[in-house]
Amino acid sequence: MEETEAAGADWRPVVAALANGDARAVWAAVVATGETDAGLGAARTRRALDLLERVGLVRRVGDSVVADDGVFRNLLAASAAVRPRPTGVGRFLRADGRIDRYPSSADDRMALLRMVAESVLSDGEVVGERALTERLAERSDDPVALRRYLVDARLVVRTRSGSEYARG
Repeated sequence: MEETEAAGADWRPVVAALANGDARAVWAAVVATGETDAGLGAARTRRALDLLERVGLVRRVGDSVVADDGVFRNLLAASAAVRPRPTGVGRFLRADGRIDRYPSSADDRMALLRMVAESVLSDGEVVGERALTERLAERSDDPVALRRYLVDARLVVRTRSGSEYARG
């Protein structure tokens, strides 16, 4: 486990070890039975155990070998530290800022729609339907539905002619 932690919690050595058939068989035997016998012979078993120990999947305790799932906890914790979970409306956006999904909670949905309305229209700005749809296309795979949601939420209003839109 120390080597994994020293390497900055790199997941690749762990996956590479588990991609090795002998190492995977020995690891499975240790996890399932607490024994190292995977029917591989002494030399192959020793090499597999050395690999598993190097990446932190097993550790030797006296004459025994035990599975160490701490390596998984460390890798997951390091991953969470690298990429913090988004909060607020960010939970519903892809990395590129486009809407990934609509929230089921009415409050979250309104917050997401408010953020979109504020990002595509300035106060007092009036734009045509095509211009608004083009702006919404930068935020959603379905800009027409998004426009309808904004109007239904009264965050965007149609002008009297029905051909132009402004923030509500």
